[in-house]
Parts: sequence; structure tokens; C-alpha cells
Amino acid sequence: QVQLLESGGGLVQAGGSLGLSCTVSGRTSSRYSMGWFRQAPGKERLLVAAISRSGEDKYYADAVKGRFTISRDNAKNTVYLQMNSLKPEDTAVYYCAVAKASIFFGLTLDEYNNWGQGTQVTVSS
Repeated sequence: QVQLLESGGGLVQAGGSLGLSCTVSGRTSSRYSMGWFRQAPGKERLLVAAISRSGEDKYYADAVKGRFTISRDNAKNTVYLQMNSLKPEDTAVYYCAVAKASIFFGLTLDEYNNWGQGTQVTVSS
């Protein structure tokens, strides 16, 4: 059974930084593309960043480009999201996800089939 354990959320002032991590158990994460999504209250879940199996290819949503960095350590079965220059509009529940086996680089919600429980990130103004 695949489990994703997220950590690192919290409360931070605008302009501050937070780092999220997501450790995968029950599956070798290096075989799968992974991603971070976020969902604000009353809004849809959106892709924030994605990373290919090797870590060479990365995608960022325009809203976070230049401020967030996704990375992975396949030896630790862990993916990270470093968030800098945080803004109040970054406030959301952040979810990590593992893409389906057939997906080289997941860019849409339906390309992912295993999800973490979510971690709250709140940015105060």
C-alpha cells in the first residue's frame, strides 16, 4: 500500500520561507513522476510544481515560478518543495502526489493516483 507522508507546513509572514517534504512508502518513488498541488478554500486543486522521475525535468505554475523550487532525493524516496518570498495568496492546503506509472511527467490532476493527506500553509500579510 502506497503512503505519502507530508511535513513542513505552518504559518509564516509574507516574504518568508517554508519547506515542505513528502516521503513515499510502499513504492519506489524513483519510478514515478511526482508533484505538489495546492487547494485554497472553495477553489479547485491546482498543480504547483512537478518533477520527472530522474529530477531533470521540472514544471512550475506561473504563480510560483521563480519563488518555489521542487526537488527530489530518490535514495530517500522523498520530494521537496522549497517556498520562498511567500505571499498571502499562497495560503492553501498543499498536497504531494505520485503520478501513474505510465506518466513520464504529470501535469494534470488525473495523471496522479496517490495523494498525501495535505499540509496547511498559511501566509499572513
